Amino acid sequence: MFFGHAPEIWARFPQLVPGVLRLDGVDPKPDVQALLLPWHARARERLAAGPESELAEVSAWRRAYTQMGLKPTQYRSAAEALLRRFRREGDLPRVHPLVDVCNAISLAFALPVAVFDRAGVEGDLEVRPAEGGEEHVGFGGEIECAEPGEVIFADTARHAHARRWTFRQSRRSTVSADTRNVLIVAEGLHPSAATDVPALLDALAGALANVWGAPHQRAVLTAVAPRLELAV
Repeated sequence: MFFGHAPEIWARFPQLVPGVLRLDGVDPKPDVQALLLPWHARARERLAAGPESELAEVSAWRRAYTQMGLKPTQYRSAAEALLRRFRREGDLPRVHPLVDVCNAISLAFALPVAVFDRAGVEGDLEVRPAEGGEEHVGFGGEIECAEPGEVIFADTARHAHARRWTFRQSRRSTVSADTRNVLIVAEGLHPSAATDVPALLDALAGALANVWGAPHQRAVLTAVAPRLELAV
């Protein structure tokens, strides 16, 4: 199994910096509240200086959505959506300890962090333009089909594990109490992404190591080395 981005993505978005972590042996039991607090505090500090839409990280994703022909205020990146909710409500609902940690670090770095249950992914997972018709399962169980050309996370069986790049993940691979092995992907498009994405990976790896042990694999992908082969 590999994870990577298709050549078309690198051609359209050469500024892309993806970071990837593979973690095995996850369980839903740990109490991670203490780990969340400093990252939430950092997010509040950043939001106190201005709205999330003015952050360089978020602005870069807005430009990417415009480049893809989408209205950035209708289709927000996962990071912007989280920041927007956090600013309004002052907190985020607890979902699963792993997701809670990833969400907290996503808030602090203002970058989208996706967590995929590998048991729900068939074969390889690639960020690529949709051929059209790839199946996406909504959180309510509804079935959608990807539109030709939209950017999706697609597996070998043509399941769309995320639509419109970082907009909406599929229920097929979301983390649950039964999840044990995950793939975590963070992506940046802003000018300092080459520094910030590795820093995010460091922060995430440190937080995970305190709870579930060190990640089994990690990498920052490039157009020259666009894939991570995932050991079984």
